[in-house]
Amino acid sequence: MASSDDKKRRAALAALDYIEDGKVIGVGTGSTVNHFIAALGSVRERIAGAVSSSSASTARLEALGIPVMDLNDVEVLDQYFDGADEATRERRLIKGGGAALTREKIVAAAARRFICLIDDGKLVRTLGTFPLPIEVIPMARALVSRQLTALGGRPVWRQGCVTDNGNHVLDVHDLQIHDPVALERELNQLAGVVTVGLFAARPADVLLMGVDGGVQML
Repeated sequence: MASSDDKKRRAALAALDYIEDGKVIGVGTGSTVNHFIAALGSVRERIAGAVSSSSASTARLEALGIPVMDLNDVEVLDQYFDGADEATRERRLIKGGGAALTREKIVAAAARRFICLIDDGKLVRTLGTFPLPIEVIPMARALVSRQLTALGGRPVWRQGCVTDNGNHVLDVHDLQIHDPVALERELNQLAGVVTVGLFAARPADVLLMGVDGGVQML
């Protein structure tokens, strides 16, 4: 049986086939995306540049000689490549394990097509086994925690973690997310919440999943 890391690498390599020549692409953050960035090094002449969702990915891209561009300077972003912490067959996602959820959501919203790369261990029937990350303004951390508790969650402050935006992250345990679109909208309304790690209102367009036998496309 293939390891989780091998499956991530397979999904990352399969994603190269989705690159449209001469375009600026969006690039996310995380272990699967790191495989994708490494693979980009061999085809970097095919892309005009990249919009990155985190300082960590920016550093990896620049080390390969790939120009990193500000989203404000990109009129059209055709594709965004990123991973997920959990995914359903409907391509709804939980993201934010790497604390880059706000910038990831912005780049996903800007992209015409969102291609998500996972290994089959990330595929679930119902989201919520992986704690839901929520980025919050630091002064609102306790306030948002109380509101999340009232909604049935168990928020845990990810101590020592400061996002690229200077904010804190709450990881919400004990949720079964049967209606991810509705919950995403509800949590977005809480004062102090910057971003919810549910990517449901704007799901992935394509899910590339590394499995023992290769890669499945959903």
